Amino acid sequence: MKIWVDADACPVVIKEILFRAAERTEIHVTLIANHGLRIPPSQYISFVQVTSGFDVADDEIVKRVDDGDLVITSDIPLAAEVIEKGGVALSPRGELYSTDNIKARLTMRDFMDTLRSSGIDTGGPPALNQHDRKSFANHLDKILSHYVKNAS
Repeated sequence: MKIWVDADACPVVIKEILFRAAERTEIHVTLIANHGLRIPPSQYISFVQVTSGFDVADDEIVKRVDDGDLVITSDIPLAAEVIEKGGVALSPRGELYSTDNIKARLTMRDFMDTLRSSGIDTGGPPALNQHDRKSFANHLDKILSHYVKNAS
C-alpha cells in the first residue's frame, strides 16, 4: 500500500498527520502538486511536482495509484477514478469515499457546479475544524491498522 496525496489543496495539519503516520507505519506517502512544497526529510515521504494545468496533479495520481492504495483528496471526480481503479479515497475532512456513496457525491458536486455557473453564490466549505481533523485521523488509523494487520 502507498498513500498518494492531492497536495495542492490539502491542509497543512492533514499533511502533518500523514507525515507522522508514514514514520510510524513505514508506509510510503507521496505528495503530488503543481507548486513546490516542503516536506520533512524521510525515506517514507516524497514529493512529485507536476506542471501547472487543470487536473494535471489528479491525472498523475490516477496514473500512479494501484489497487489497495490510499488517496487523500477532496476532489470528488478524482476520488471516483481512484475507486474505479481499486483504491481507497479519503477526504481531508475524514469522509471515506466508497462505491456506495461516490455517485451521490458526484451528483451533488455537479448540481452545485450548475448553481455556481448560473450565478448563485453557494459559498465554500467551512474551515477545517477539530472534529474534521479527528475524523480524518481516526479513518486513517483504521485504514492503516487494517493494512498492517493484513500485511503481517
